[in-house]
Amino acid sequence: MTATKESVVLRRESEDPRPGDLVVARNRKYDGTAHWVVPGRYLGSDEFGHWIFQGTNEFISRPGAALYTESDAVLLIPFTGDWVATFYDESHPGGVELYIDLALDLQWRRIRPNVVEFHMIDMDLDVVRTASRGLYVDDEDEFAQHRVELSYPDELCTRMESACADLVAEVGAANAPFDGRDAAWFTLGRTSPSA
Repeated sequence: MTATKESVVLRRESEDPRPGDLVVARNRKYDGTAHWVVPGRYLGSDEFGHWIFQGTNEFISRPGAALYTESDAVLLIPFTGDWVATFYDESHPGGVELYIDLALDLQWRRIRPNVVEFHMIDMDLDVVRTASRGLYVDDEDEFAQHRVELSYPDELCTRMESACADLVAEVGAANAPFDGRDAAWFTLGRTSPSA
């Protein structure tokens, strides 16, 4: 994928996640307001990035909403790129298979010996694949609204739109890491003990 800038995920080696670590994903919007907070367990990495298991019945929240998850998920945080991808299993109540958030400023922060936080800025645009609808781009209206309300720079908008188009092409062609490799990470997440 091409982009004018690539997000750098890890800042300091001491903050690198380790297998079994609790990972608290903390998303925020461009203006700094809080968005989703989702816990998971770090599984490991491959050539594409970091894989985190997010199990069923986990409590997740954002301002104005909170719920317990109804399916297992695996989060991929790439080593480079302006996105994070969540793969869902077949029990997702909405039939979602893949949900990719366009995102900026991907960072890790170790807060305790076995706990790390993952921070990102959610840039509204999402690449989604569902069992019933197939592959599509979601929240283009929210992106357009926030472009004005939150004063997204034009260069940033071009970067996000380009990354979004690249992701649609990559997912549509089933190119790695969207080639089914998440199945092995689901298996590892369901069978490995937590720290």
